[in-house]
Amino acid sequence: MQRARSVEAKQQREQAILEAARRLGLERGIRQITLTDIANAVGMHKSALLRYFETREQIYLLLTAEGWREWGPDLLTRLAPWTPGGASPERIAEEIAESLVSRPMFCDLLAQAPLNLERNVSLESVREFKLVTLEQVEAIVAEFRRLRPGLTEEQGVDLIATATSLAGALWQMATPGPEIEALYRSDPRLGHAIVEVGPRLTRVLTAFLRGTA
Repeated sequence: MQRARSVEAKQQREQAILEAARRLGLERGIRQITLTDIANAVGMHKSALLRYFETREQIYLLLTAEGWREWGPDLLTRLAPWTPGGASPERIAEEIAESLVSRPMFCDLLAQAPLNLERNVSLESVREFKLVTLEQVEAIVAEFRRLRPGLTEEQGVDLIATATSLAGALWQMATPGPEIEALYRSDPRLGHAIVEVGPRLTRVLTAFLRGTA
């Protein structure tokens, strides 16, 4: 594959790389994907790919930021029909949980971002990512406080932190790989290790919201 020379061609190449990384991440999980895998998927050598992105982690951190930009508006749309005080803690929790569970790769990325993705990129990349996150958090907190007038800003931020961090962790637990999952299902004593992300996340968030009433 020839090197992109114009600005437009460079942007197209960057988008192709991001799309390849997204596809591979959905197919195999973020942890399993190497920079070489992504380069091979777009038909270029790894050294050529590094002209477009700093590291594998930068690619997936950009996709995490994209995930926040998509998840935030989706959650706001889900919550918009409710009037202040009109949605029960259970209903709000269900909407949050469903909005996250419907985005499996975002859940995977939410776990990987603090553990790995933020640790092998430039400070500017981290800054840009955090600013995207902050923008979405502020909008979501404002909506939470509209629905729950007694909720403080700090509690709203804590609710988002609980939802996103737990969604990431539970998703890892729920997708251990086919061999381990088969083990869990073959032994009744290990049944507790089989995790259903949506219901468990809903229960935790419901308890959180009840505690803020």
